[in-house]
Amino acid sequence: MANQVFPTKGNLLNIKKSLSLASLGFDLMDRKRNILIREMMTLIDTAKEVRDQIDETYCRAYRALQRANVALGICGDLAETTPLSSDIDITYRSVMGVELPHITMESRDEQSHYGLHGTNSQLDQAFVCFVKCKELTVKLAEVENSIYRLAVSIKKTQRRANALKNIIIPGFEENIHFISNALEEKEREEFSRLKVIRSTKEKKKEKEA
Repeated sequence: MANQVFPTKGNLLNIKKSLSLASLGFDLMDRKRNILIREMMTLIDTAKEVRDQIDETYCRAYRALQRANVALGICGDLAETTPLSSDIDITYRSVMGVELPHITMESRDEQSHYGLHGTNSQLDQAFVCFVKCKELTVKLAEVENSIYRLAVSIKKTQRRANALKNIIIPGFEENIHFISNALEEKEREEFSRLKVIRSTKEKKKEKEA
């Protein structure tokens, strides 16, 4: 790379400025990567907690539903009375330029849509548990999608930081070394040339004297 740069003081100053900007860029990339990693690790812990809660809640829900099926028969017809949810809203928050989703559900008291006749408390318990599972699933979707987006951004940031550290910055440093050496050599040659000229003039003056 160095042999493609013409060794002038102007080029040396320009490359030093580029090196300074590249070093600053690497520091910013490294800082961004560390912040994103910390955010992702926090969300990973949250995701594990939510998954554990979902597993536990589903177990309680299916146990209650099983007991309700035994007492009432298959509850499929009763399940169909529950309407589909359409109360989910998605907004976004930015973390170092990465858009992370924030999913909210309309806050309202969930009530069963089946009558009290022909049902029992086990079915009510199953309904409550499944409503809780829905809320946890929404939370898990938010967290896991955020983790995925952060992981993609971390990978891109790491790749750019590596390019700056291993290719761009060393290239600038090599050019600076090449130009500095070339300019020093040129200065030595100029000094030697002036010394020879001065010596020649002095000898000429001595002969004329």
